[in-house]
Amino acid sequence: MPDHPTDPSVRIQTAIFNSVREWIRSQIIETGLPSLTVAVARDGEILWEEGFGWADRENRVPATPHTLYSLASISKPITATGLMVLKERGQVDLDRPVNDCLGEVKLRARVGDAADATVRRVANHSSGLPLHYHFFFEDEPYRLPPMDETLRRYGNLITAPGERYQYSNLGYGVLGYVISRVSGKPYPDFMREEVFLPLGMTHASVGVGQGLEKYQAVRYGPDGLPVPFYDFDHPAASAVFCSAHDLVRFGMFHLKAHLPDQKAILSDEAIEDMQRPTAQKPAADPGGGLGYGIGWGTAEYDLGFRSVSHGGGMGGVSTLLTLIPSEKLAVAVLANASSPLPGRTAQEVLSALLPAYAANRARAQAGQKQEGDRAQAPTFKPAPGLIGRWTGGVQTYKGEIPLTLWFQEDGDIHARLGDQLEVLLNDVKWEEGYLTGRMAGDVGTEDANRRPYHLHAMMKLRGQALNGAITALSTGPRGNALSHWVELRKDAE
Repeated sequence: MPDHPTDPSVRIQTAIFNSVREWIRSQIIETGLPSLTVAVARDGEILWEEGFGWADRENRVPATPHTLYSLASISKPITATGLMVLKERGQVDLDRPVNDCLGEVKLRARVGDAADATVRRVANHSSGLPLHYHFFFEDEPYRLPPMDETLRRYGNLITAPGERYQYSNLGYGVLGYVISRVSGKPYPDFMREEVFLPLGMTHASVGVGQGLEKYQAVRYGPDGLPVPFYDFDHPAASAVFCSAHDLVRFGMFHLKAHLPDQKAILSDEAIEDMQRPTAQKPAADPGGGLGYGIGWGTAEYDLGFRSVSHGGGMGGVSTLLTLIPSEKLAVAVLANASSPLPGRTAQEVLSALLPAYAANRARAQAGQKQEGDRAQAPTFKPAPGLIGRWTGGVQTYKGEIPLTLWFQEDGDIHARLGDQLEVLLNDVKWEEGYLTGRMAGDVGTEDANRRPYHLHAMMKLRGQALNGAITALSTGPRGNALSHWVELRKDAE
């Protein structure tokens, strides 16, 4: 028997996609992308699914619609689906404090009230949890900590719950922990039994599931070499693997185009609740102004159509799942290296299927060419009340490190962390009430010092205090983002 029996939902209609197919082939050759796989569904049928390139270059394994790709952050709407299963059973209340679902270690409110950090706010990234990602590679000696230890070190609410959107992998790590604690099952087992199998997702798992190893796409780094396998302290945010075939079926379920072999694990009302934006990305952020619901990003106007989507990106991974609810249309694009091609491929597919989308896209591209370079952000000029010396400290799990900032009239900000050299805070901006910038420095923790990093500051003036987060931020395939509470007060003049 073949590995993959024919799926009756698949109605391959490749003619309309011929130009997209040729474009993908040319882009793979031009960019050196190892592989890309696409699946497209509309009105309850899979119109097209195809793999391009190599899932495993070294062993000459071609990519197919059933190749198992690392999804990165598309794990979030999948985890959110599991969360909503528990909500519909009455086991989770989205509007209760998430701390009610945790054990001995709770989220700590540095600002506001932790009781306002509800499950819903964790799910829409407005709980106050900071930027966070923390990778553990199999070729390194570091061990993955239990979730309670991660919460003990990094579970700080650095803005008041509901105050602002801040994308946080830690938040979805918390939701996976909630799923495990409430259901009494390990998160991977719950997802397999209550989401993947009921939805007919046989090539989906948290991590690489038993028996799926031969389908796994190798993740490749910017040097073209395989990236060693890695894990996270936030698996529910990032650790799902899935084929394009199964991912587009997941998308069809969330379009309420349930397939005959899919169980109705969620009501239509729950699906709509997930797609209802309850938080908004800050205008200054990438994708600024877009909404976020329960696991889904939303755009009220995406070249003429309302879209519901999520993307993913990390070492050796670029992914996108886009839904156009009004058209009952789902597009899944997966790649096994960092690349902009998944997003561009989705646009090519939507342009092929939706003439209005194609026309609006052409007009938007013409407008971008005419606009030219974006105006640079204005030079930072501090308000008079900021000028002077501010002192306080950065709280790490190892203890407090003194921090001093000197605001100069010309806009320069000098910084000294502990007894380290005085440095400049660079790339300073003051947007929507938040001061941001980056600087050199050492927070002195083992977690941060596994990688080269710089420090990213994000602080808000609250009364007489300037507080927020100092994040140890390392980039590249092994990048980490580890945030610590910081609070400063102005010295008396």
